[in-house]
Amino acid sequence: MKRRMLGRTGMSVSDLALGTMMFGAMGNNDGDESTRMIHSALDAGINLVDTADVYSGGQSEEIVGQALKGRRQEVVLTTKFALPMGQDANHRGGSRRWITRAVEASLRRLDTDYIDLYLMHRYDPDTDVDETLSALSDLIRAGKLRAVGSSLFTAEQIVEAQWVADRRGHERFRTEEPPYSILLRGIESEVLPAAQRYGMGVITFGPLSSGWLSGRDDPAAGNRASLGPGEFDLSDPRNQAKLSAVDELNKLAAEAGMPLTHLAMAFARSHPAVTSVLIGPRKPEHLRDLLAGADVELSGDVLDRIDEIVPPGANVNENDIYNVPSVLTSKHLRRR
Repeated sequence: MKRRMLGRTGMSVSDLALGTMMFGAMGNNDGDESTRMIHSALDAGINLVDTADVYSGGQSEEIVGQALKGRRQEVVLTTKFALPMGQDANHRGGSRRWITRAVEASLRRLDTDYIDLYLMHRYDPDTDVDETLSALSDLIRAGKLRAVGSSLFTAEQIVEAQWVADRRGHERFRTEEPPYSILLRGIESEVLPAAQRYGMGVITFGPLSSGWLSGRDDPAAGNRASLGPGEFDLSDPRNQAKLSAVDELNKLAAEAGMPLTHLAMAFARSHPAVTSVLIGPRKPEHLRDLLAGADVELSGDVLDRIDEIVPPGANVNENDIYNVPSVLTSKHLRRR
């Protein structure tokens, strides 16, 4: 497994990372099997493990914590905060009040004294980023966090956070975690250049586009489709365009002598701004397939063919983007 430096944190991480969103009620309810999968990933050379408080209501963090007993020191451990952890409006977001509570809950579930990388899972438009960075900086000084980062921030939000950290003397976000795949290339235009400008590590997720690039005959037959059926509605012309792109990519993968999953992962790892690519297996056979493609590299010719199928910076279906600003989705904010 290749290693890369995680931005300027000084931490060396594997260029494949283990995402654990599927461990727990959202995916695999077998805690023992999930633990064995985590151990298999570590044995294969993965040293970056990513989870979040919101994954199965904290169950994923508990599984990860149990699995890392005796192996904690060999892992760069990432978890996240900010998404709702209940109906109470104060149990979410980037306020000091919530962050100090959320981090203690994650430390307890993970059964660890510190978190290597603590990510803000979404930008919080209702909280001054100065408030968020101030609280996170205090937690770093207290030894509970080693570094902090963002997830699903736009380029403008990345720049704002970096500017505030510089002006106010706070610890800054050292990494960004965006979605990135052959079918979802929008971050290439602004997010990745912004991350490079500030020396941020980039950990991408969704290289298989929620199963569209899994190589299955019917992408809608997978578990991810049950979580978001609209993303697989083939009556939508934009999803039909995705299906056409997948057909072309399947042909390209066959010509290149590899499964589509390996082509998709290698594509995500090939961008110079990307540090590590998260894989999110639900079953052991998924993990085995993804690990088998860990060393695949794509030639310039193959990358050029991919660009012909899905142009650089393009999202095949714009509805698939994760960070639509609330000023566009809320009538109140549009028409105030």
